[in-house]
Amino acid sequence: MSSSALTKLLMRVFLTKRLQFHIVGAIIVSLGVAAFYKFAVAEPRKKASVDFHRNYDSMKDFQEMRKAGIFQSAR
Repeated sequence: MSSSALTKLLMRVFLTKRLQFHIVGAIIVSLGVAAFYKFAVAEPRKKASVDFHRNYDSMKDFQEMRKAGIFQSAR
């Protein structure tokens, strides 16, 4: 076996191990970011939306906007 073939084989093994390490790391980081986004951003938005719509009175809001002069056709 020549030294060139041995060097290519060693580099291929090194590349394979390094890629495996980085792929696993990338998967772990992406799952961590997804979990962080879900619990830090998405869940509070859902809760705020539910709380807003629980107490929302569309007619009261309409009357306030009408008094403010937002609508041209409703006086």
